[in-house]
Amino acid sequence: MRTLIKDGTIIDPANKINSRLNLLIENGKIAGLMKTLPEADAVINARGKVVCPGFIDIHMHEDPVGSDGKIQQNIFLTMLRMGVTTAAAGNCGVNLFHPADYLDIADRDGTAINILMFAGHKSFREMAGAKDKYSAASPKQIDAMKTMMKEALARGCAGISFGLSYAPGAEYSEVKEAASCCSGKGKMITVHVADDAAGVFKATSDLVRTAAPLDIPIQLSHIGSMGGFGQMAPYLDQIHEYRQKDTDISCDCYPYDAFSTRIGSSTYDIGWQDRYQCGYDVCEICEGKYTGMRCTEEIFAELRRDFPRCLTVCYTMKQDDIDIAVADSRVMLASDGILDGPHGHPRAAGAFPRLISEYVRTGKISMNDAISKMTYMPAERLGLKKKGRFDTGADADAVIFDPLTIRDCSTFSDPVLPPAGIDMVIIAGQTAAVNSEIIRDDLGRSIRL
Repeated sequence: MRTLIKDGTIIDPANKINSRLNLLIENGKIAGLMKTLPEADAVINARGKVVCPGFIDIHMHEDPVGSDGKIQQNIFLTMLRMGVTTAAAGNCGVNLFHPADYLDIADRDGTAINILMFAGHKSFREMAGAKDKYSAASPKQIDAMKTMMKEALARGCAGISFGLSYAPGAEYSEVKEAASCCSGKGKMITVHVADDAAGVFKATSDLVRTAAPLDIPIQLSHIGSMGGFGQMAPYLDQIHEYRQKDTDISCDCYPYDAFSTRIGSSTYDIGWQDRYQCGYDVCEICEGKYTGMRCTEEIFAELRRDFPRCLTVCYTMKQDDIDIAVADSRVMLASDGILDGPHGHPRAAGAFPRLISEYVRTGKISMNDAISKMTYMPAERLGLKKKGRFDTGADADAVIFDPLTIRDCSTFSDPVLPPAGIDMVIIAGQTAAVNSEIIRDDLGRSIRL
């Protein structure tokens, strides 16, 4: 099967291409870029549109597996509608299902997008018996944890994720032992550091001091929700200083000034209002009987006690800080998307088109830089040599969008509304979505590293 996408503006930062060309796809692979019009079984007219590699989300949170043993696709569908063709899940130390088994299910049934999985430190420490997040794991539990994580890595998981603020009892000796499972295996760690706001500097220096000697790549997760409270400029300086000292460290950010987490998480432990200099009303409830309402002291206490898994949105971040992070050429985009059914934060359905509508069309960053943050940079970071580029022989994952109309439509009151301006999403050379309508939800497969 040969498909020709003709007359579009091809943007491929991996190969420094921004030109009006034709893209030929054959049998699920990129067959070439050209000015000529070769014969094809199907022709797609992309005049006036941008054609770029499929977007890659380096940090999101996967759908659960149902009692029938199938992945309950929800967030994967919102990802597909906004142009994401590959995503890395199992982040912040949390897996909803054994991550290697999750990859097996993805291959058995297909998924809406291609999936990589991280082995979540918090989930594996709980499997090893360390169920109290406020207590340190014992040496025996750490050994058991490492054995299970090494098996998950051997079965193709991309690395280990840590949500250190969600497991405050984990000592850095435990973190080092867990992270060491990645040493010498071409694997990476992704880290939601142990503290945010004013505490983010020490939390990051403690992490780097612990992990850097292991000589493994470190990905700092969603830095907006870690240093987006007035710390961003010096925080980026701190990260860049580590790079200058040859620490393999990078970071990602989502383009919103509110974070989302569960109300029972340690983020909301005693002292959170002092840390963010706010009241209860900055916290909005995303699901349950108080959906759409701002917290009071009484609602907060009730949900912490009776519904700790309730998703919330917290409006405490500074837009100027988010703008600084997103505009930095060394920061890649990630959604940090998490949904419970239709409930959650709009970043799960809008983060990628929002980067173009709010940052490219307003002149804050160039289109080339935006596409790079969404394709080439995460592909390079994850070691995906066949993704995020239009090299001949690369996987034929692509997005066709209108640069003048693409925008996020999801809102905090309706967080799963599909975006506008995305004409087509292609996975493995086949049409997966057209104008936000899902055509195929089974083209994705596992990516094992």
